[in-house]
Amino acid sequence: MTAAIERFSNRVANYARYRADYPREIVGYLKKQNALDDDSVVADIGCGTGLSARMFLENGNRVFGVEPNSAMRIAAVEYLKDFPDFKRIDGTSENTNLNDASVDLIIAAQAFHWFEPEATRNEFQRILKPGGHVALMWNERQLDTTPFLVKYESFLLKYATDYSSVRHENVDGARLHNFFQADYQSARFDNVQIFDFDGLKGRMFSSSYMPNEDEPVATEMIDELKTLFAKYNQDGRINILYDTNVYLSRL
Repeated sequence: MTAAIERFSNRVANYARYRADYPREIVGYLKKQNALDDDSVVADIGCGTGLSARMFLENGNRVFGVEPNSAMRIAAVEYLKDFPDFKRIDGTSENTNLNDASVDLIIAAQAFHWFEPEATRNEFQRILKPGGHVALMWNERQLDTTPFLVKYESFLLKYATDYSSVRHENVDGARLHNFFQADYQSARFDNVQIFDFDGLKGRMFSSSYMPNEDEPVATEMIDELKTLFAKYNQDGRINILYDTNVYLSRL
């Protein structure tokens, strides 16, 4: 668990600046499913730098951002400094440090694949109000819908350290059903990031499965990424396309 918590510590700046945001249509979807009201209390578990919390704060919700990594918590407070209804919490999915029956909706964005499912489920049941919901969401990068994305995936596989073992696509329907122990709903939303080269480089280095910027192989990686960018950019920009998937259920 400690290794998982600390693996982003030296990537916080790139993570905060270059990770994909979440489509605001998610808020409307959750309202339509009666999982969210304007006065709902939300717990964002593994909130990181606060990207996923922001859309709920914009909706007027009170949000507890539970995050075990201190550098991430500091970044979240800075990013969300204009939202007094955000409260950072030093905690994990298994021990949130939130009160019993204190939240209406739990979200975990880009985080559930790091959780220990059984202990997390017990903790979520403890902190949820009766009838409360859990929404798990991921920005899943499209792998083969453009020539650049095909080559970029090959590039990541070439240099990554533990890409195949930590990628969130490993969370399949069986694992979700075992966690929810109930039927769940799903929704998909289109998402895109548009980068110049520096943005693409920052996005790459924000990934915990890639070597960091201060490692010897980084120069070779950057040179190869420059070649990809030069070949596939259009007017100095590259699009990274995502499917943003949301899985929703009561516990």
